[in-house]
Amino acid sequence: MKLFGTELPIVQAPMAGSQAGNMAAAVSAAGALGSLPCALLSVDGMRKELELIRGRTHGPVNVNFFCHTPPAADEAREAAWRTALAPYYRELGIDAAKIPAGPGRAPFSAEFANALEAFKPEVVSFHFGLPARDLVGRVKAWGAKVLSSATTVDEARWLEAQGVDAIICQGLEAGGHRGMFLTDDLTTQVGTFALLPQVVKAVRVPVIAAGGIADSKGVAAALALGASAVQVGTAFLCCDEATITPIHRAALLGEGARHTALTNLFTGRPSRGIVNRLMRELGPISPAAPAFPLATSGIGPIRAAGEAKGSGDFSPLWSGQNATGCRGVPAAEQVRSLAGVS
Repeated sequence: MKLFGTELPIVQAPMAGSQAGNMAAAVSAAGALGSLPCALLSVDGMRKELELIRGRTHGPVNVNFFCHTPPAADEAREAAWRTALAPYYRELGIDAAKIPAGPGRAPFSAEFANALEAFKPEVVSFHFGLPARDLVGRVKAWGAKVLSSATTVDEARWLEAQGVDAIICQGLEAGGHRGMFLTDDLTTQVGTFALLPQVVKAVRVPVIAAGGIADSKGVAAALALGASAVQVGTAFLCCDEATITPIHRAALLGEGARHTALTNLFTGRPSRGIVNRLMRELGPISPAAPAFPLATSGIGPIRAAGEAKGSGDFSPLWSGQNATGCRGVPAAEQVRSLAGVS
């Protein structure tokens, strides 16, 4: 709370594609740290969302970016991916030849830094490690605190050595993309309450627990294990300010939300979501999926066609392993509930 200038030890997880500035502003105004995900935004889009946030709250805000290295095009792998998806193209009447290949998410860059500096956000966070050292230096130069996600003790130690101000300890239960960056071996991933005390012991900077925390009891448990704060995502997905589809909302509130898995089908990188038809039929992890984020283009038309029919069979229904906290309430009310205050 001292580090971020918040009233509560709660960080709203940045959830690209599922929320925008409205949620970040509401959470920050409620005394927690609201987050703006920028992985799917253009520079102009980011600027507009930050203007909205600054117009609605004086509370601190976290601006989040992916910092992956864009992969080189791989025609053979792209062809194999389109072949794997061909039965769905035929079923849904999609002309695969008209689907362009291309990235779906942009990493942090000098262009983003140039636009961001005018707003001087209190916190800037990264997923998949850190960007180039000079970009991190620019962020720190205007006084922002820098965070990044660690999914192993080794990643936490690496981040501390690079000078981050706090570490987000992301357990296996967390929804959305794994923040892993030193390895792609999924067997290294462990649960939040197993990883948290190990990371707390290994580093000196504050540690923020993330993954499977859905209510005030989970918050209290994380703090008892040494976390300085918690980051919560899934419990905010059904809030009024969320931008998810009705299909996604229904899935989170349904019985199927108890069955999630890590999958690379939707983006090319492991990410946790509710198991659906595509994940069952292709297997949640497919070697045919192009490297992140190139898998997105091939899946996009299938997802759109399915959703047009009212189906989430081909959609990324992001969710952590514990969706019990999902409620259709204002984000500010959810913040108070997580903090255990009325």
